[in-house]
Amino acid sequence: MTVTDRVVAPAAARRSGRQLRIAAHGYEADVASVGATLRALRFEGRDLVVPFDADELRPNSRGATLAPWPNRIVDGRYTFGGVEQRLPLTEPERGHALHGLVAWTEFADRIAEPDRVVLAATIEPQAGYPFRVEVEVEYRLGADGLTQVVTGRNLGAEPAPWGTGPHPYLAAGPGDMSTSAPPVDSWTLRLPASAVLTVTPDRLSPVALEPVDAHPEWDFRTPRRIGATFIDHAFTSLARSGGVATVEVRAGDGRGVALAWDAACPWVQIHTADTPADPSTHRIGLAVEPMTCAPDAFNSGAGLVVLEPDAEHVASWRVLALPGAVHR
Repeated sequence: MTVTDRVVAPAAARRSGRQLRIAAHGYEADVASVGATLRALRFEGRDLVVPFDADELRPNSRGATLAPWPNRIVDGRYTFGGVEQRLPLTEPERGHALHGLVAWTEFADRIAEPDRVVLAATIEPQAGYPFRVEVEVEYRLGADGLTQVVTGRNLGAEPAPWGTGPHPYLAAGPGDMSTSAPPVDSWTLRLPASAVLTVTPDRLSPVALEPVDAHPEWDFRTPRRIGATFIDHAFTSLARSGGVATVEVRAGDGRGVALAWDAACPWVQIHTADTPADPSTHRIGLAVEPMTCAPDAFNSGAGLVVLEPDAEHVASWRVLALPGAVHR
């Protein structure tokens, strides 16, 4: 084959899929069709999430939609309706099934408007999840930020277990330029959670739900700097205002980003993006993942939704810019 004979992939064949851009009220979002992924979000030119390139293999589940479960199913095994199921281990280093089944699925467009897109895909019955569930994902921009809505619809004849959540890495702003510490270390976190799910250090398997009073390193009810604290834990018992829980992350100049959600998600996973072997991604963003259920909920039942035939479940969350003063 000569140079002139080579096939050039069209722009639509980017690794992250088709690219859909929406903009309104100073916000601009790039959505990729593979995994119904939030690839980038900016407010007045400032990144609110850690972006990645359209032709980049999405790193560390960045921006993916998680369904029909978020987080982990321990050992990839669970029992539902009296039948034991075994899922492929998509987190092989820890031996778990991670982040659901649609993260690498191509979603079809249903609606594409200047400030709103709706995508959809169907989970077909398969080994470990013998259920047919449609996943619809809406992104819309308003003066109050970017809202994502995920709807699960049971298209099958039997009840199906269900859970969902997003996987954005929030970006508050540049780190402290006077030090070599990664950005996350200098950010201030407000996390209104009074309970944390402890995990095993090697596999991050759930152990016990405990008050954060017993783990002051993970108590961010009063905003404070994250520093070198490692976090890869699920939190619950969330304080809410008007039924809404809000996590805030701010940089030293006072600007930042928040993620807010209602009672459909009683849990949130926080992760400091620790990848010391890869300095390009190490602690450059803070994963904030509202979840409809706890980690390993297919086994524990904590927050697990059971979708009856023809039933649907809706959950939503919102990312918004914070221009205000820093908490001290």
